[in-house]
Amino acid sequence: MTEPHQDPRADGWTMPVCLPPTPARSDEAGVRHFDGLTYAVIPGYRPCLLDVLVPATDTPPPVVVWVHGGGWLFGDRRYPPPTVTPEMIFDGLLDAGLAVVRVDYRHSREAPFPAQLHDAKAAVRYVRHFAEALGVDAARVGAWGESAGGHLAALLGLVPTDDPVLEGDIGLTGPSSAVQAVVDWYGVTDLASLLSTLHRVAPPGTAHVPDPAETLLGPRSEQWPYLARLASPLSYTDRPAPPFLIQHGLSDREVPYHHSERLAAALASAGNDVVLRSVEGADHCFFDLPDIAPVVAESIDFLARQLS
Repeated sequence: MTEPHQDPRADGWTMPVCLPPTPARSDEAGVRHFDGLTYAVIPGYRPCLLDVLVPATDTPPPVVVWVHGGGWLFGDRRYPPPTVTPEMIFDGLLDAGLAVVRVDYRHSREAPFPAQLHDAKAAVRYVRHFAEALGVDAARVGAWGESAGGHLAALLGLVPTDDPVLEGDIGLTGPSSAVQAVVDWYGVTDLASLLSTLHRVAPPGTAHVPDPAETLLGPRSEQWPYLARLASPLSYTDRPAPPFLIQHGLSDREVPYHHSERLAAALASAGNDVVLRSVEGADHCFFDLPDIAPVVAESIDFLARQLS
């Protein structure tokens, strides 16, 4: 196992692979906040950060790792999609007795795939390694992501942990990066079908947004077919998987509904526990949905039940 620090008096200073948790602050509800923990130090990149929010419980609570969306191009661990408030998701999880881990990861213009998956896996390993210091249960970890984050959450649930290409070696190694439950909100499941279908036309006066799928896979287009398979959750459905809840708007114009439909069918065919919830009239991010509260409640209930 790699360790977070090496004694600088031994063989000279060595860059740490991560930084241990700093003391938490407690709010009026007794929730302990570990803000901006460095779960991986990667030379040449900004620090990889996560937050941990731990409810006041009698025993160490299960953990839900939240992975933000943004086309792998942008996004922030602290903010869910614009249709949902942070309170709905993060406070909802805390009220259900679940700890929350909010993860930032390298965007695709910082590093192509599989860097984003390496980061998410490193975050899970970090939480497991420091579970006692954080006061959480390392044996019960779930993942919840939306859009690009849904894609990464699905990969966390599906990719073998013994594959060195996809596991990566950043941050702490040794603890498992496996998760015990997955909530996937409208994530991409087949990168090959998405290539060249998400070109954006930026409104006048705004920045150009590059094609998300092409940018994720990197500049060497001759490798795209191989990388698209590597990055697709559908490539890993022929093996045992944790329980999945997949929620997707039937009117999604960014990530077509069939992405989730195909993933659910493949998981079910392999004998895995999966629920596909189609959301009538909802576009990407559940835009145009009059009331998103039942969707959020189902996600939280699923995670609380699976991780209990």
